[in-house]
Amino acid sequence: MTVMEIDGVEMADSNDELTLDMMFEALEKMPVPDGIKVEIVEGNIFMSPSRDTRWEIIRRIVRALEDRFGMNVKVLSDVRIDFPGYNNGLVPDVVRIAQDAQKTAGGRWRCEDAEFVAEVISKGTAANDFGLKKRAYAVAGVPVYLIVDPYNGKCHVFTEPKGEEYRVKTTLKFGLPVDLTGTAADLILATDEFPRD
Repeated sequence: MTVMEIDGVEMADSNDELTLDMMFEALEKMPVPDGIKVEIVEGNIFMSPSRDTRWEIIRRIVRALEDRFGMNVKVLSDVRIDFPGYNNGLVPDVVRIAQDAQKTAGGRWRCEDAEFVAEVISKGTAANDFGLKKRAYAVAGVPVYLIVDPYNGKCHVFTEPKGEEYRVKTTLKFGLPVDLTGTAADLILATDEFPRD
């Protein structure tokens, strides 16, 4: 592999394929402002600003998981996990990892250990949440995928992954509890205090 330098950032030559690690290493050297979420979906880099509304919803989901499973629950926010598909270095807003999961030799969590993923959409990246990322989560076998839409005040729950799809979709308006008992998430998520954009 040949490496070239562009504006102080080493990149693989266009004749070589960039790996996720190489792409994230280059991103770490770039001046990405604080409060910007960066992830790679199907080999494309997406940056989206963190908003108060997004953080408030994420905080409430994390709190619900901690209330249900205790402070030692393996719940992460904005941490890279590699998922199936072409260069999918996804950074879920909230992910609960199996309690007995161990990091890989490379120091990352495995997508196969994700039991619940929640994404709070941004206008610029909503298509990813409902499209490419949903497919990657289904292929990885994530049992429960929740999309929270603060613009329309709705929660979309996807369960029973098979292949590239989820077989069951439930949509609820903010204010109604999201009952995930009987699923791998195993909790009831109150949405009555979810803020809207």
